[in-house]
Amino acid sequence: MQLVPGKFAGKCGAPMNPTRKIPPPGSARLFADSHPAAPPPGVYVANIDGASRGNPGPASYAVVLRDPEGKIALELAKSIGRETNNVAEYFALLAALDYAASHNIAALRVRSDSELLVRQMQGRYKVKSADLKPLYERATKLSRQLRYFAIEHVRRELNRDADALANVALDSAGVRKFEDRKSRIANEIVPAAARATPAPAPPRANPPRTLRARFLRGVFVPADPVDLPEGSEVTLNLRIPLKQ
Repeated sequence: MQLVPGKFAGKCGAPMNPTRKIPPPGSARLFADSHPAAPPPGVYVANIDGASRGNPGPASYAVVLRDPEGKIALELAKSIGRETNNVAEYFALLAALDYAASHNIAALRVRSDSELLVRQMQGRYKVKSADLKPLYERATKLSRQLRYFAIEHVRRELNRDADALANVALDSAGVRKFEDRKSRIANEIVPAAARATPAPAPPRANPPRTLRARFLRGVFVPADPVDLPEGSEVTLNLRIPLKQ
């Protein structure tokens, strides 16, 4: 096809390339454009974490907030009863956002080791859980009220402060820690018969004694006196000497 000059010209007078593809406005592209390339000065950083022993089970969340100079401005941990780990993660995020809103913090960067939470807040994962949808909607609303908001996924070892604080909240609430996983699995696969109440141990017997006796008229007559209660039963191990 031959291009007619001027008919398919752009604003600058150059002809348009018919083979150039315009990328669709996907969610990743929209998210990339929704924040400035560089954060503004005065950004607070919040490390958050949620914990659940049992999932669902006794749960807690924690927030460690640092000011722009890196000093700790807030250490918050709270037990929230029986919840899943994902719900606890959202509670931690909401606690950080609520604190920012109530203390006039306009720029906030959140760091979490929960990939699900981070990707959902970034718009990369859909929120399918009915338990998480209202939490996600509230977190989205609060984050949009900030002048600057960013959330990023970090490895667990880079989130130790918040992780430790969440576990302290569970320990303070008297929640028992998980037993060793291998021993728990081994206990689960033991057959029921093996876990039944063991049979009672046989009664203890007195140590054996050696006695000399003579067999007379169908009765064993001890050579020495024997102090036994009347009616006692004894077991005889016979050793008969050979006659010369």
